Amino acid sequence: MPERNRRRPPSSRKLSKTPARPSSRRDLERALGAAADPRRAKSVAKFFKTAKGEYGEGDRFIGIAVPALRKIARQHVSLGLGDAARLLASPIHEYRLAALEILVAQYDPAGEAQRERIVAFYLRHTARMNNWDLVDAAASRILGAHLRNHPRGILDRLAISANLWERRIAMVATLALIRAGEVTDAHRVAEKLLGDEHDLIHKAVGWMLRETGKVDSGALLDFLRRHYRQIPRTTLRYAIERFPAAQRKKLLAGNFS
Repeated sequence: MPERNRRRPPSSRKLSKTPARPSSRRDLERALGAAADPRRAKSVAKFFKTAKGEYGEGDRFIGIAVPALRKIARQHVSLGLGDAARLLASPIHEYRLAALEILVAQYDPAGEAQRERIVAFYLRHTARMNNWDLVDAAASRILGAHLRNHPRGILDRLAISANLWERRIAMVATLALIRAGEVTDAHRVAEKLLGDEHDLIHKAVGWMLRETGKVDSGALLDFLRRHYRQIPRTTLRYAIERFPAAQRKKLLAGNFS
């Protein structure tokens, strides 16, 4: 074989002597800043109700689409919990969302001890998950996933919290359990939240009830029948979305025959 066509032996290949530098929080912030869109930020701020007196009052956005943000976050998955805490402390919404996406990416491949640390960290920082998308990004994928093999009393404690976002976390976390075929916890948490006055809880409860119907439609119908007079209309409409139109009409009228 001619010399020019022979492969070099591995020992003669040029190897890099400098290992790649782990990413830092500053690297992540610079990457997010480079992807920012001020015009998008204005419209997103309105969507997430950041005006005075609204549930997202004072939140700041830099305008990054979620797929782009998630891609950037996954490129910085080596960040430690200290950096995640600093990101969650930021007034910038996308920094907090990036921190949660990193925690989600770290949770699945982690060993049990590290998973325990991530869940404990998550529960210490629930006050910084202060908008519905921040709750929905990680509640089921961290806390809910953890509860598949751990005691679930934390759901009941969060469900009666004075903090709106902790109540939503309690409900949305049950999605991981529902997808594992378990609806009892979701129905128990939903029952605790039926009297909640906030629309974001009405929607979350209805969403999770709808998901339980995919697993056990009979159990969902029994829940709706037993609690029909207490269920907010928004919750009921969300819960029955997957039923045929004629049946939805009957259920809205309280007809379960």
